[in-house]
Amino acid sequence: MKASIERSALLSAMSRAQSVVERRNTIPILANVLIEAEGSEVNFRATDLDIEVIDKGAAVVERSGATTVPAHMLHEIVRKLPDGAMVELHDDGASGRLEIKAGRSHFSLATLPREDFPIMANSDYDCNFAVKAPVLRRLFDKAKFAISTEETRYYLNGVYFHASDSADGRVLRCVATDGHRLARIDADLPEGAGDLPGVIVPRKTVNELRKLLDDDDAMIAVSVSETKIRFATPEITLTSKVIDGSFPDYTRVIPTGNTKRLEVDAKEFANAVDRVSTVSSERSRAVKLTLDEDRLVLSVNAPDSGAADEEMAVAYGDEPLEIGFNAKYLLEIANQVDRENAVFMFNSSGDPTLMREGNDDSAIYVVMPMRV
Repeated sequence: MKASIERSALLSAMSRAQSVVERRNTIPILANVLIEAEGSEVNFRATDLDIEVIDKGAAVVERSGATTVPAHMLHEIVRKLPDGAMVELHDDGASGRLEIKAGRSHFSLATLPREDFPIMANSDYDCNFAVKAPVLRRLFDKAKFAISTEETRYYLNGVYFHASDSADGRVLRCVATDGHRLARIDADLPEGAGDLPGVIVPRKTVNELRKLLDDDDAMIAVSVSETKIRFATPEITLTSKVIDGSFPDYTRVIPTGNTKRLEVDAKEFANAVDRVSTVSSERSRAVKLTLDEDRLVLSVNAPDSGAADEEMAVAYGDEPLEIGFNAKYLLEIANQVDRENAVFMFNSSGDPTLMREGNDDSAIYVVMPMRV
């Protein structure tokens, strides 16, 4: 194999590859990236056996071929090369080394046989549709903060991606919950997504997917089967196994009878919660919301370290209410709001609270209260 590729194209491909590859591997080949040169492009393939990413880069290919080299090491080398450099990759097959040349720099990396590299089996995808990058970005970005990190409840360790019914018709929906808070985000259902089987997309896949979604004009081809999901642009293909488990019936925990309505400037509210929670030694310390007519007092009382309170002018016209929340959860939810105002719907101090952005029901959040 002999090919030349521009440093920026190589760096973006390798940064994606090395983030999929685990740093500690008991199987040596899984630490490597598979480099395949053919025609006028080079493919870079990396996997951890659950996720596979393939990145195509335009290149000058003098001799077709393929080899595998340590992903993290090649990424570090390319990262330290000067901008604009042309990088030559040369593997003669006999030496067991990949020669890397750029300007006056020369590196030689140990290779492993390409035959040993595991290729993720192709699935028969039941459902195929295309969706704009900003739509997918919003669905997953707004939901992922609520993914559970508890390994025992593995079926909550991802985002539930499915087609569902809403008051306005069929929607494409992402839901995540950890039992303390829940996010449910809707978007218009794309053509061809009506028979989308509900799948749980793992946290790592959600984070890797984010790197495909920066181009606002990109269309993402989504393919889903019962065991795998694939997201593809013309240059990058991300394939992942889905979590084998049943996502709980989230509709039962979304309150429908909450009538006490608080409207507040989302940014001011987040900043105030952040300020008062400073005095608590742990981030999970409860912050108390005391509500009466058009007035909100946020307070924290931490016997070991001190106390804080802050008053805000808000829109609230119901009976007085005192309710406590985990400060971290409140902050994370308030930071999801893209519009100016956040609307909280309360029932009582012991019931789940609903939050949405203004009158928009396409993104709703539920947070469980704490005793204060």
